[in-house]
Amino acid sequence: MDRRKNSEMKPLFKERMQKILGNDFENYEEITKKPILRSIRCNTLKISPEELKEKLENKGWKIKQPWKNYPEVMIVENDLLPGELGRALEHLLGYYYIQELASMLPIISLNPKEGEYFLDLCASPGSKTTQAAAKMNNKGNIIANEVSMGRIIILCANIERCAVTNTIVTKKDGVAFCNKIRKYNPELKFDKILVDAPCSGEGTLRSTPKTYDAWSMNTIKSLSTLQKQLFREAFRTLKVGGEIIYSTCTHAPEENEEVVSEILNLFEDSIEILPTNLPIKTREGITSWEGKEYNPKVKMCSRVYPQDNDTEGFFVSKFRKLSEVKEWHLKD
Repeated sequence: MDRRKNSEMKPLFKERMQKILGNDFENYEEITKKPILRSIRCNTLKISPEELKEKLENKGWKIKQPWKNYPEVMIVENDLLPGELGRALEHLLGYYYIQELASMLPIISLNPKEGEYFLDLCASPGSKTTQAAAKMNNKGNIIANEVSMGRIIILCANIERCAVTNTIVTKKDGVAFCNKIRKYNPELKFDKILVDAPCSGEGTLRSTPKTYDAWSMNTIKSLSTLQKQLFREAFRTLKVGGEIIYSTCTHAPEENEEVVSEILNLFEDSIEILPTNLPIKTREGITSWEGKEYNPKVKMCSRVYPQDNDTEGFFVSKFRKLSEVKEWHLKD
């Protein structure tokens, strides 16, 4: 049974999305009623996209590669049986990772490279950790941090299945992790950091209809506070010249542009916002919301809407560290 039929947008959520999208809200509402595409990412640590495509097509699967410069990204266009993607031998062998298209965008934008020191601060279930490892060809170092032991078990299983060998898994609250690094090993700085922050998940309505029921403004406000702390502390552990992605799978400005605006204002000349250079249609960040005016540079953030690309919803922003942070600016 499709759970979408029994789930409806809460009135306040609907009102907020109407305010964000204007006349495009109807297109948004319509696509949230449709199931997501069957998208996978070839695990190039084990097999090439060409080999995987041939294997899957020999099974009778119709494979589309939607992004020319990223052949590892694939869509299975057939109507498969429930769970067939996950039960396939190629998946069990780690030849591909089941990953929604929009979820692949942060690592595509950050583009970690061989030899770099990379931090995935909120890593489970491992989709972006394993994607980063493949980009790095298992060369360099990844720290995949996660606070929940239950989620760490899933993270480790995916790392092992995908033959990732350059990753250390740590269990720590993200803010505390960054504080420990600076306290006990202040010379340790990362080349690239991903803060794919815990969020209200408004962008996942197509795959997770229960999001309709769990949504609340209290959750958004609480998460916004946490997200600001995570981003702030992660930025302090970044090398000068290093790059950091802040991303969420939600549309709420309080969790997106408000977070970015506060960080830009806090770190001033030490931080530079960068283009995300994503392979899909994006919309610029929102500069004001509910009476609040944000730093005008948030326009460079990328909003990904499901009706624009037939994906889930996402938010991606990218930054470079220009100089060490003036500690007296920080409100510890």
